[in-house]
Amino acid sequence: MIKQTQLKFKLGLTKDEVTPRAGLAVYSEFLRGFGVKGLVDGHMPLPGSNRGYRAWSFIEPLMLMVYGGGRHIEDLRVVEEDRALRRLVGLKDIPSASTVGDWLRRMGGGKGLDSLKGVVNATTSKALRLDAKSEYTLWSDPTLIESEKADAKMSYKGFKGYKPVITAFKELPVIAYHEFREGNVTGVATEALEAAYRVMPEGKRIKHASLDSEFYTADVMNFLDGKETTFAIVADKDSAVMEAIKGLKGWRPFVLEDGTGTDREIAETVHAMNRTEKAFRLIVLRWAKEATLFEPEMYCYHAIATSLRGSAWEAVWEYNGRGQVENYIKELKGGFGMESLPSGDFGANAFWFALGVLTYNTFVLQKEHLLPEGWRTRTIGTLRWSLIGIAGKVVRTSGQLWLKLATTWEKLLLYQQMRKRCMAFG
Repeated sequence: MIKQTQLKFKLGLTKDEVTPRAGLAVYSEFLRGFGVKGLVDGHMPLPGSNRGYRAWSFIEPLMLMVYGGGRHIEDLRVVEEDRALRRLVGLKDIPSASTVGDWLRRMGGGKGLDSLKGVVNATTSKALRLDAKSEYTLWSDPTLIESEKADAKMSYKGFKGYKPVITAFKELPVIAYHEFREGNVTGVATEALEAAYRVMPEGKRIKHASLDSEFYTADVMNFLDGKETTFAIVADKDSAVMEAIKGLKGWRPFVLEDGTGTDREIAETVHAMNRTEKAFRLIVLRWAKEATLFEPEMYCYHAIATSLRGSAWEAVWEYNGRGQVENYIKELKGGFGMESLPSGDFGANAFWFALGVLTYNTFVLQKEHLLPEGWRTRTIGTLRWSLIGIAGKVVRTSGQLWLKLATTWEKLLLYQQMRKRCMAFG
């Protein structure tokens, strides 16, 4: 007898309602418990006719798809084919991929994008209101998304794409503001900061802002001074800054916060953008490089404009913490698939990105409010492997719908705890 397979089992189909992603049902419950569904219903435009889909009919399956690991609109088919999951969360009809694509273009080209940003802002504001902390550090950074879409513009990196900017908090890693931009856009308006202040509830404040060089403007510094927020901003090495750097004396070794030595030196001076603007501290790091005939300069420089008090070392340590925002962006782009955009239409891509931000923020809030503290540092990839991708069978017994999990008692208890905590939100 010829051996036809390596392992001794056979394949077949079952009519039992089984989902391989039971954790998505709890995530859907969290979206309702935290009030995201109500915000979508209240903010998003209504369909043009009584027979059209409401916004939640698009947004919920898309968020479930992205949360579960889908990257493309066509991946909605996986949600559609998961009859057990749809029964648990009440998803009766899922729009087709072409219908979703048309809807994204309509929303991105009309008031839908602003409405979705309103949902993101309201969710963030509620998260801050529920958070125990009262003072926050604001981080901001632009990022590049490479794309060959028809409307993509050439970036300074030499490839076509888009250049969103992200503003987030250190103490609660939710994204407070985002702007989806063309790849060739430079500079950031104070709107990116004003939006973060608008979502702050009463009794909370932004005490400090660490920002990228795109925020190195007098308007930004004046705005932050007016809000009594200290700042640390990477300075453009323009001619005035380079002249100030050349005049620096008293270079000293720079050490890390834990006392580890580096190959860098540090010095500082006072600088102003022009005679009418308020002066600020200019803290400079330098490190040796090999000079050449065409580049005779012996050092590389990194300059930070800041209103922080304390030592120059402490100001740099504070600013270096901003690097953590790159992990937020990495999770948004890699973990939630926002490095892959669905359309050649800029507005549709902007709406898709905003939906990714909402999904990312609810992921952070689910960890904050539903899961034990040890889970809060875990990535979405880890959650998909250990908590979301659990098989469950849906059965009805004596009129009661059951989700029977194929997992351990510990995971069952964790699911039960998460569901109870969903009921705690007001």
